[in-house]
Amino acid sequence: MSYILHINTALDNASVSLADNEHVIAERLSNSQKEHASFLQVAIAEITSIAGISLKNLSAVAVINGPGSYTGLRVGMSGAKGICFALSIPLITVNTLEWMAAACKEEADFFCPMIDARRMEVFTAMYNHEKIEVAPPTAMILDPDSFKTDLQAKKVLFFGNGAEKFSILTNHPNARFMPVFPGTKELAEIAWNRYQESTFADLAYAEPLYVKEFFTPVKPS
Repeated sequence: MSYILHINTALDNASVSLADNEHVIAERLSNSQKEHASFLQVAIAEITSIAGISLKNLSAVAVINGPGSYTGLRVGMSGAKGICFALSIPLITVNTLEWMAAACKEEADFFCPMIDARRMEVFTAMYNHEKIEVAPPTAMILDPDSFKTDLQAKKVLFFGNGAEKFSILTNHPNARFMPVFPGTKELAEIAWNRYQESTFADLAYAEPLYVKEFFTPVKPS
């Protein structure tokens, strides 16, 4: 058996879970984005205690590496890398949008998860019916012509907390919208597949997938 710790602090809701191979055996959830940093280490201690597993028994750590909240991504990545460095175990990174797509059980030609990035901007990517990435993560400012080419030929399912923005811009018959709720189960399954394939991140150089650079407006003096 392989114990894998999963860390997800990318979005509003955070989670820390422990899996035996791909089966989640303990988890802790938080719905307060501002408390991700204080939540992380406490949650790790709690789930390892509940499962009766020492951190020394871990085979790997998986972390959602973005896109998402800039601060949340840094919290998760630094925590995951710290454990991996200390225990000399591999790091597994999982794209937030890929994780979201994995939770979608409906049928469609394309799956398009969207993360709210304020105003009319979203972080998004496109996956085919087999959940294989066909368009990489990007930051997109939505308008009525967004995805026009895709929608002409294929049925596209849009979901995530940014999809509502696009739902008010299009009435295309090939565009569908529905809520999707990814959880620790989907993260554990992706992480286990990566572990079996030895698809590990470079621990020294792994960093959050921000998609776009952080920008802080400077007030005129």
